[in-house]
Amino acid sequence: MSDVRPTAQSAVALGGGHGLHASLSALRRLHDDLTLDQVTAVVTVADNGGSSGRLRGEFGVLPPGDLRMALAALCGEDEWGRTWADVVQHRFAGDGEMNGHVIGNLLIVGLWEQLGDHVRALDWVGRLLGARGRVLPMALTPMDITAEFRGVDGADRSTTTTVRGQVEVATTAGEIVSVALDPADPVGCPEAVEAILRADWVVLGPGSWFSSVIPHLLVPDLRRALAKTSARRLVVLNLEGQQGETQDWGPDDHLRALLAYAPELRVDRVLADPRTVGDVGVLHDAVSALGGGLTLAEVAEDDGSGAPAPRHDHELLAAAYRSIFEGE
Repeated sequence: MSDVRPTAQSAVALGGGHGLHASLSALRRLHDDLTLDQVTAVVTVADNGGSSGRLRGEFGVLPPGDLRMALAALCGEDEWGRTWADVVQHRFAGDGEMNGHVIGNLLIVGLWEQLGDHVRALDWVGRLLGARGRVLPMALTPMDITAEFRGVDGADRSTTTTVRGQVEVATTAGEIVSVALDPADPVGCPEAVEAILRADWVVLGPGSWFSSVIPHLLVPDLRRALAKTSARRLVVLNLEGQQGETQDWGPDDHLRALLAYAPELRVDRVLADPRTVGDVGVLHDAVSALGGGLTLAEVAEDDGSGAPAPRHDHELLAAAYRSIFEGE
């Protein structure tokens, strides 16, 4: 058996929050073992809560929180990487005005003010951290997510309620009918568009479907790049429905939602944990309808009883990615 390693490839991961952090933590491991020669994160920038929301409101900047989490995920396992990952993720306690702020958020906003360039500043933070990849915003304009809900707080399902803000969309009890960005049709980050066009693989998900994953499809420049790129497109499904967004959804519902916002999107491969799928036949048919293939692999953490927890295990996810990227 040949021990020649396949040519290293590049991957772009789209998303935000904890889902993107898990995906990047796995991809960084592939960068370290030379399976990937380049990793790029394209991050949703619509957060309006916590430290990010406060900084956005005070300085009129992009919310830095999801960008910070992506940078931390790309830090190495050496002492330098672990130390800086902990530092940029540190959240201040106390009773004063700094309560709740995160060091990494302040560092990013400070560099934005110093350099006047979102992308250049993020590259500098990545250099400081020794990040195994590049982190880019999906757009350079602060924006809000808006959504139309049915049945909010037990209301008549024949009427809809408009909800504004990423935090509010993610936590409202009801059924999402549609989601949009305000301002509509923002200009995509040029470096993010270029990364998608040059990639070998583009990874969508896991993460909050309506507030972290689908927003990328609402940026026309990114949607066109996803349709045009020669990269293979991998969709990583969530391990369970999310309260306030996709509760009671099956894996096939997640795929239909993606195509509702980007009918031209081609999906080459879908990754799911078989313990969380339910009816595998239904999912297989949904994936086949998109012209793609289905990979079933145990990628969830063990909750201690042998059952899958609702979190991706970074090592297992890395192994699944490696198998897919190297042709299974």
